[in-house]
Amino acid sequence: MSAQSTPASPISTPVAPGTRVGFLGPLGTFTEQAARSQADLALCELVPFRTVPDVLDAVEAGEVALGFVPIENSIEGTVNLTQDALVFDHDLFIQREVVLDIEHCLLALPGTKLADIREVLSMPVAIAQCHAYLRKHLGEATVRTATSTAEAARQIATEKLAGVAAIAPEVAGTFYGLEAVARNIADHENNQTRFVLVGKDFIPQATGHDRTALVVFQRANEPGSLISILQEFAARRIDLSHLSSRPTKNSGLGDYCFIMYADGHIDSELMADALRELRAKQGGVKFFGSYPAAGEAAHSAREHADSRWKEADDWVEHLRSHIAR
Repeated sequence: MSAQSTPASPISTPVAPGTRVGFLGPLGTFTEQAARSQADLALCELVPFRTVPDVLDAVEAGEVALGFVPIENSIEGTVNLTQDALVFDHDLFIQREVVLDIEHCLLALPGTKLADIREVLSMPVAIAQCHAYLRKHLGEATVRTATSTAEAARQIATEKLAGVAAIAPEVAGTFYGLEAVARNIADHENNQTRFVLVGKDFIPQATGHDRTALVVFQRANEPGSLISILQEFAARRIDLSHLSSRPTKNSGLGDYCFIMYADGHIDSELMADALRELRAKQGGVKFFGSYPAAGEAAHSAREHADSRWKEADDWVEHLRSHIAR
């Protein structure tokens, strides 16, 4: 079974053909597959980079116009390397997200049997997704890390590493001349990875099915501080699809920030009002994207909330129009 992307999300601004787009390489990664699943990105010049930070550095330096990187997995959760880089190290905006169904295979040189494998090579996130399989079937094998799944396959093929297997997509095996010793080895079904397209100084137009990403740094760590942040969204009936805490990396243990993905676009007055309040009350708020969300459109609760907010705003403006000048 080959990897498949979820139904295409609405794209407000397609990427022009020939645009240079960096991705986590080498050729044959799930990242490349996810990028090529997008009709406009498939017509771009896709440029492989060795690591996720290399991709983001290239976007910021202008070497490529856009970058395409993994950010979340349904089994292992957030890809912290990507998330932290966007939060702490770069000033980039997420332009789009793409969700890809993932099938991990065990790839090795032609003729290799499962009993022959003494070493397994892959990127940490992929290894973690197949942890139970490795313990059960390859408990004595040494596990080593690579910068990507396809890089693991490339190393085995290039260096003719007998007895070494890569956890990688089957297309990488086809590309590098390896055979699948085992297929579909992830520990859980419905393994999916979310990828994001990032760029500089550009926020896509609202599509009506969007997501907004931001990080909030607490003004003070005190009882109820998280609740006060969440209330800004709850009061406006804005759903949070993701909430996580990360160390701020500046003040030692115990100092955390909150990374949030909220349903809606900053172009919406309701979302804008929530961000405005957070900025005023918390101070440290970093916005890193409003963009088309992958998958099916959300429930119409947001539309009702928007209309109620507009009605309330009109009511207040009407009252204010009677103030004596």
